[in-house]
Amino acid sequence: MNPLQRSPEEYREAFLCVSELATNLLRELNDRPCFPNIAGEESQQLFSEPLPEEGIGLRALDVLQAVIDASRLPNPRFFGYVLGSGEPIAAAADLLASVLNQNVTAWRSAPAAVTIERVVIDWLAQAMGCTGFVGSLTGGGSTANLMALAMARESRTPANESGVERPGTVYASEQVHMSIPKAMALLGLGRRYLRLIPCDAQFQIRLDLLEDAIASDVRDGHTPVAIVGTAGTVATGSIDPLRELADLARKHGAWFHIDGAFGGLAALARPELFNSLSRADSIALDPHKWLYQPLDCGCLLYRDRVVARKTFSFTGDYAKALREDPVENFAFFEETLELSRRFRALKLWLSLRYHGLAAFRSQIAHNLELAAHLAKIIEANDHLELMAPVPLGAVCFRFVPSSHRLSEAQLDSLNLKIMTQVQLAGGVYISNATIHGHFALRACVVNHRSTSEDVEAVVDEVVKTGKTLLLES
Repeated sequence: MNPLQRSPEEYREAFLCVSELATNLLRELNDRPCFPNIAGEESQQLFSEPLPEEGIGLRALDVLQAVIDASRLPNPRFFGYVLGSGEPIAAAADLLASVLNQNVTAWRSAPAAVTIERVVIDWLAQAMGCTGFVGSLTGGGSTANLMALAMARESRTPANESGVERPGTVYASEQVHMSIPKAMALLGLGRRYLRLIPCDAQFQIRLDLLEDAIASDVRDGHTPVAIVGTAGTVATGSIDPLRELADLARKHGAWFHIDGAFGGLAALARPELFNSLSRADSIALDPHKWLYQPLDCGCLLYRDRVVARKTFSFTGDYAKALREDPVENFAFFEETLELSRRFRALKLWLSLRYHGLAAFRSQIAHNLELAAHLAKIIEANDHLELMAPVPLGAVCFRFVPSSHRLSEAQLDSLNLKIMTQVQLAGGVYISNATIHGHFALRACVVNHRSTSEDVEAVVDEVVKTGKTLLLES
C-alpha cells in the first residue's frame, strides 16, 4: 500500500472541511478582530510539536481552526499594509491550481496554464493602456523590479559581453521602494551607483535635481542605465511625473521602468493620474494589491521580448524546446528569472471572468474615495493632523491634542504608543510611516470589503486611544 495515497473520498472530506472553515471565516470576518490576541511565545507553543513519525489522517485538520484564530485576517478594518484582501473566487482557484500542480515554465509542461497566463498578461497590458506589452506573473513587485533592472542593465551595459567597463547608474526618488536598492546589490550594479533624488513637497521626484545628477554622472564617465518612476510610493502613495521621466529617459538613452506595485493598477479607475504608462520599457504591478488577489501574484510587463530573452535565456540541452509550432515552442523560462513557476494565473483569470473588469475598476475607485473621505475627516478633527497628500490609498496622519502643547519628540512618542495600543485592541489595524523625519500613523485602503464606517472607525479609535494615553500620563 502506498503510504501517501488515500482514496478520492477521503480527500474530498478534507477539501470539504477546508471549504467549510473558509466559508465560516468569510461569514464571521466583519465580527472578528483585525489581529489575533496572541503573543509570540503563545504562537510558538501552539504550533511547535514534534515531527510525527506516523500520520493521524483527517484528525490533522483539527488544528486548522487554531491556525485561523492565530492569523491576521483580511478584516475590512485592516489598514496596516498595502496588501490585497484575498478575493474568494480567486482563493477557490488556488485550490485547483495546487491539485493540478503545474510547473508553468513552458507550454509543453503546462499547456493550459501557460496559455492562460499569456492571456492574462495580454488582458492586463490592454487594461493599462499598454497594448502590445508582454510579460509574466511573478511572486511580487520586488521580483518584478529585480527582473526589470536586470533587463535594463543587459540592454545598456551588457554583463555578458566583454569590453563593458563603464559603471552604470540608476536613478530613483528618495521615496523609492526598498526592493530597488536590493536589486542594485543583487545584480552587481551596486548600491553606490543608485542615485536617490530628493522629492518636492508632494513627495515626487525633483526633476531639476535628477537632470543635474545625470549630467554629473555622464561627465564622470558613467552610463545612465535606468530611471525608475514610482507610481504609488509605499509611504504616501505619491506618483512621480511619469511623462517628464519618460522624456528624460529617452533624452539620455536610459531604460524607463515604472514601479507600479502599489498604485499602478489604480490607473484602471483614475487613468488621468498615470500618464505615459505606455512609454515605459517595463512596469511592475501587483494584482495581489489592487486586484485583491490572494498572495502571491505580482506582474512584470515589458515592451521588448528580445531584451528579456537576452537577459534570462540560458537553456541547458535538457530543457530546449524541440517543437516548430510557435505556441508549443513558448517557454517562460527563456524570459523570466524563475524556472519552477506555480499556476498564478488561474486565480486572476477566474476572478476577472467571474466579476468582470468593471467590478474591479469600481471597487478601486471606491477605495480611493474612502481614502479621500478619511483624509477629509482627519482634517476636520481638532485632534488630528494630516501629514501628507493623499493621491491614492495611503493616508498619513498623527494625533496632535488640541488641549496639550507637545514637542515633536513627544508627539512621535505618543503616536507610537497610540499605534501599538490600537493594534493590540484589534478594532482597527494601522501601521506607520516617517514623514519629514517624524512618526506618522498610516492607514492603507486596499481592501475590497472596506466601507465608510470602517475608515471612520480609524479616527474614532485613534482619538479615543490618544485621549486615554494623555489622561494616564
